[in-house]
Amino acid sequence: MLVFRYNRVLIVFIVLGLLAALYVNWQRYGIERANTQVELVSDLAEVVEMARIDGIPLQSALRQLKAAGLTTLAVFETNLEKLADEGVVTAVSTTQMLHSYHAGTLTNWWWRNEVESGRLAGRQVYVLDRETDRFAEVQSDLERRVGKHRIKYFNEGGRRFLIIDAPFESLIRWNLGIPVSEMETAASNGFLVLARPTNYLKVNPDDVQSVFERIDSVGSAVSGIYFVGDEVLGFPDQLPLVASEMKKRGLTLAMMEHYTQLQFKMQDGMFDLAKMTDYSTARLHQLLKVEQPKLSMVEAVHRQVLGSRERNIRMQYLKMYERPLPGKNLTETHVAYVSGVKQGLSSFDVPTGPATTFPPFMPNRFLLLVIAVGTVAAGVLLVSVAVPFPRRMQYGLFAVLSMGLGLPMLLGSATLARQMTALGSAVIFPVLAMTWQLDCWRAKAPRGGAPLWRILRDGLIGLSRTFLLALVGGLYLAAVLSDTRFLLEMEIFRGVKLTFVLPLVLISIVYLTRFNLFPGVDADDSRHLWAKLLHVLDYPAYIKTILGFGAAAAVAYVFVGRSGHDAGVPVPEIEIKLRRFLEVTMYARPREKEFLIGHPAFLLAVMALYRNWPRFFHFAFVVAATIAMGSLVETFAHMRTPFIMSLMRGVNGVALGALLGVGAVLAIHWLQSLTFLMGRRLPSDE
Repeated sequence: MLVFRYNRVLIVFIVLGLLAALYVNWQRYGIERANTQVELVSDLAEVVEMARIDGIPLQSALRQLKAAGLTTLAVFETNLEKLADEGVVTAVSTTQMLHSYHAGTLTNWWWRNEVESGRLAGRQVYVLDRETDRFAEVQSDLERRVGKHRIKYFNEGGRRFLIIDAPFESLIRWNLGIPVSEMETAASNGFLVLARPTNYLKVNPDDVQSVFERIDSVGSAVSGIYFVGDEVLGFPDQLPLVASEMKKRGLTLAMMEHYTQLQFKMQDGMFDLAKMTDYSTARLHQLLKVEQPKLSMVEAVHRQVLGSRERNIRMQYLKMYERPLPGKNLTETHVAYVSGVKQGLSSFDVPTGPATTFPPFMPNRFLLLVIAVGTVAAGVLLVSVAVPFPRRMQYGLFAVLSMGLGLPMLLGSATLARQMTALGSAVIFPVLAMTWQLDCWRAKAPRGGAPLWRILRDGLIGLSRTFLLALVGGLYLAAVLSDTRFLLEMEIFRGVKLTFVLPLVLISIVYLTRFNLFPGVDADDSRHLWAKLLHVLDYPAYIKTILGFGAAAAVAYVFVGRSGHDAGVPVPEIEIKLRRFLEVTMYARPREKEFLIGHPAFLLAVMALYRNWPRFFHFAFVVAATIAMGSLVETFAHMRTPFIMSLMRGVNGVALGALLGVGAVLAIHWLQSLTFLMGRRLPSDE
């Protein structure tokens, strides 16, 4: 039997990389611990609407929401239609006035005089003051949005009005500016303000300054900005000015999470602005408008709380339910919603208040280099124990790859090199861990069977050992991608589907270098690997073989289709319920492919080997066990998830999987014993 030797020099570099990864992950853990506070946001306009529908004073609704835990009210820009509804101005289409005049139905003397004087022309808009103190603000907003050259101001007989050369149907819905009165209403009732401005057409510095002058009118009550539309304020040329003004005031940039939960709903200039503000940004989560009515409030609350715990959501945007709960009005329903989210967060010791943000963070370049070199060492070690080749070639390959991957990290941030290192860690370490376990089995597996206690002992020890070795890859991955951009998910891990497929291919190849999967090839070492592969290809195509490959293809389709964030293979309802149960009962829900498939399969692989089952069963269980190890490492690729939660997800998975694996081994042992006893009794019964 060929003995595969592990290069100790390469192992030393792997250990050094592990030490560097542990230090970086400790830094990351400290940063994440300081960034836990969540801001609970609702629209002021929706609160006003709820109060009107329910027939209660606005102040009463605001007091109830404040007591429930709401921290912030979002204030949008107003428009002429809304201002007219509030009684601030009157907006009139001149075209409609001319129709009324010529039809003889225009009876108001002032309007008749406007027509007869020739000042009132078609396709214009009159905006008349209704004796409020907000008309100057409205005029200023209109001049910026429409242009001063298209507006004429009149003040006749105590009546102030504007004549605007613009289409009425469009103008009344144009965003104007954030009303100071609404921000003051929010601030005076103890709420923070989330400003929601839109960008200007051909934006200039004065436009930008006007927005921040409005914000300054309520002092420090404004906590952040969440832009409306496809562009951030200042795009494309005034982003540095916007960033400077935001930094002066300590404003947080809210970036809405994409509905797939991967990255963000993009706005032009958003990432550039985030970088210019030193990443003073917060991930914002909002349930889809079409989805929220279909969710019970319990489920909606659960999703909001889970998002803040698992995806670094630091602003929860709570929209109103259009239908009240039984026995409640709209305001009471929204109060219950806010209170549910608040209490859910509190149950996990998540504080609420102004959203906290990550500081600019980039690990030391030397530490990143050591991690990259450790990954290369692991890759060379894996190749050397799969297909042995001389030590001098190992060192040469190690040196070349280390320089190619490590030098970019010394010269700059090297995002691509770090992503390649992360992908390498996710693929190499699960296979390396399982390869080492295969060698342990080859060296120590009993020849003539083994008692149940030994199967369980060796299985649990081997599972724990393999888990820890694979976990090294997760620690590498979590460390090498640890910077603010990845934590915010402005940059992401690349190659998710490869991390699910490549380890299975590689462990299959490694398995053929250790064991004979099919009869006909006597050698069990890597020198006959090619012969084994050819033998697999020459295997007769029996119906059972075709059915077996078809089943394997179906499993592979589901396995790969369920990976990533794109819509793929749907999740069964029973699995959704299982996930929900685990999310409620455990600190971090483990992955099904780990505790239901991979880890139990590891113990069954031990049983298959020790009880001399057909070799194919052992191979299938080894591949399934590799799925769990790969999933464990890939868990850390979700950089938006706090490091400690990814770690606990893996620990919970191996603990629960080991328990289920022990149950599976006991059940099969019991069935074998029962079958044996029944087989012995049958002859005597005859």
